[in-house]
Amino acid sequence: MTLPLIMFFACAAIAAIGALLVIFLREPIHSALALILVMVSLAVLYLLLGAEFIAAVQIIVYAGAIMVLFIIVIMLLNAGEEERTNLSKMARYAGLPLGIFLTLDLVYWLSHAAHAAPAATGAVGTVGADPTRDLAFLLFRSYLFPFEITSIVILIALLGALVLAKRDS
Repeated sequence: MTLPLIMFFACAAIAAIGALLVIFLREPIHSALALILVMVSLAVLYLLLGAEFIAAVQIIVYAGAIMVLFIIVIMLLNAGEEERTNLSKMARYAGLPLGIFLTLDLVYWLSHAAHAAPAATGAVGTVGADPTRDLAFLLFRSYLFPFEITSIVILIALLGALVLAKRDS
């Protein structure tokens, strides 16, 4: 086994364990911290793939900014330990068979993907010497309008959240 393969399995295990902790921890703040663990391990996986820019964005945007917002909201709401209730009838009768079906479907596709995977013959797209520069050219030339519209939508959502927060005070 090579070092990148060992790193991949270690980070994949950390991400899977962190995702399970997000689901099963009772304290919301602990779940948010487990989600940060998942985001950081995903960033390491991106580094193993050679996508340094995506790894940096993963840490800065998701593990940094968005998770800080989650933690601030959890603290503002003063969310305590989650109360457990009985499962709904729909979750009891539809959830378990659906979960079993999805697990079997995943096993089927993974077992057949190993046998039917063709050898990679070349890259899908052309990538230059600097993929970050290529991404910047695409983002700010070809997709400038959708990028700006996304910025405006985020600004409107932020203003709406501020108006709703002020109204409750």
